[in-house]
Amino acid sequence: MMILVNAWGSVTVEARICKSRSQKFKGPCVSEDNCANVCHTEGFPDGDCDGLLRRCYCNTHC
Repeated sequence: MMILVNAWGSVTVEARICKSRSQKFKGPCVSEDNCANVCHTEGFPDGDCDGLLRRCYCNTHC
């Protein structure tokens, strides 16, 4: 987790995102919504298409 303090004294917290290739998604990933839906069934909060081969990767906070 990264914590930043700006010039005004407020604190910003940024969580890292960890990606894991979907175990259930089949074929090239052309729809971010379909990828996210499959990732939800795998217990992840989100998913997106990534990489040259357009694979579905599920995202979670590290």
